[in-house]
Amino acid sequence: MKKITQQTKSIKEKEIKRNWHLIDAKGKVLGRIAPVISKILQGKNKINYVSYLDMGDYVVVINAKNIILTGKKRQSKIYTSYSGYPGGLKIKKVNDLIDNNPEYILKKAVSGMLPKNKFRDKRLKRLFVYKDNIHPFKDKFIK
Repeated sequence: MKKITQQTKSIKEKEIKRNWHLIDAKGKVLGRIAPVISKILQGKNKINYVSYLDMGDYVVVINAKNIILTGKKRQSKIYTSYSGYPGGLKIKKVNDLIDNNPEYILKKAVSGMLPKNKFRDKRLKRLFVYKDNIHPFKDKFIK
């Protein structure tokens, strides 16, 4: 009788290899690109994914100012933040944000799609969003 020697080997934290992904957001819909980015940040695109380790990769998003919002969201959608003090409600319109700070919209959408656990902040630090195609990570990508 032959002894079975193959076993399933789980990955260790030291063995995790992080790759770099470049995503061009030009002409892409915000609600379609945000889940793709969140899956890469979580590491769900890898074959050896486990939920108890942070397996995600680095993501660089370029051309965020050319992102598309469907329907009337560009005119009607707003982001609110409240400081807790009287008169502390701040309202930001998406139309103004796309012109001034398009990175905020994409980061906020991806942040909402990540699981609310201890890895969330680490994963968001691996997301780099730029409003145009100029970024400092050109040497990180495999050719």
